[in-house]
Amino acid sequence: MTDGYDCHQNALAERVNGIHKGEFLLQRPADLEQARTMVRQSVDIYNAERPHLSLQCKTPDEVHRVLSP
Repeated sequence: MTDGYDCHQNALAERVNGIHKGEFLLQRPADLEQARTMVRQSVDIYNAERPHLSLQCKTPDEVHRVLSP
């Protein structure tokens, strides 16, 4: 895909980024370290605490534990 950027080329990543911006990253970080911490925390919440409709209201971590050998 070398025809320039189009958000439709990576819809899943765009959706996840939108969720993080709209639900978790609600304040402007004071510095880069705070931004890293905020992103790390939002990813942890997204994977471990936030139920996903596409996973029958389970978290990705719950589904991963069931599917992992």
